Amino acid sequence: MELILWRHAEAEDGSDDLARALTPRGRRQAARMAQWLKSHAPGPWQVLVSPASRTVETASALHLPFFVRDELKPGAQAREVLAVAGWPDGQGTVVVVGHQPTLGEATALALTGMALPWSLRKGAMVWLTARDQEHLIPVQLRASLSPDLLTES
Repeated sequence: MELILWRHAEAEDGSDDLARALTPRGRRQAARMAQWLKSHAPGPWQVLVSPASRTVETASALHLPFFVRDELKPGAQAREVLAVAGWPDGQGTVVVVGHQPTLGEATALALTGMALPWSLRKGAMVWLTARDQEHLIPVQLRASLSPDLLTES
């Protein structure tokens, strides 16, 4: 299983947290990351998205179908995120578009077994691979990337 945990891109400030939209910079971040993901991550893909506007807008940059999951809303627990994704026993590539601090904690939990307070930058992603239990190390970090490191094309 391939698991990509993708934090939403830069969003506007606002008091209605679920309604916050991406900024122009955030839309560019999402487009750059989506392009990179589509050229590197294998299919088939299942894309799971928090109900917040900023995550829906980030996922839309992939131009793929996605499923909005309430379990991924702001304040979700790291274990819930991994469970919704089917980690580590799922098939194919699962992309979860969500929020901090949950995605950082889910990354730490998948890699170390503990939901540590790790941080992902806005628009950044972490790509993990679950390998067979026969491997000495059953989880592999494939990539960790911020959109600021990608150039616009």
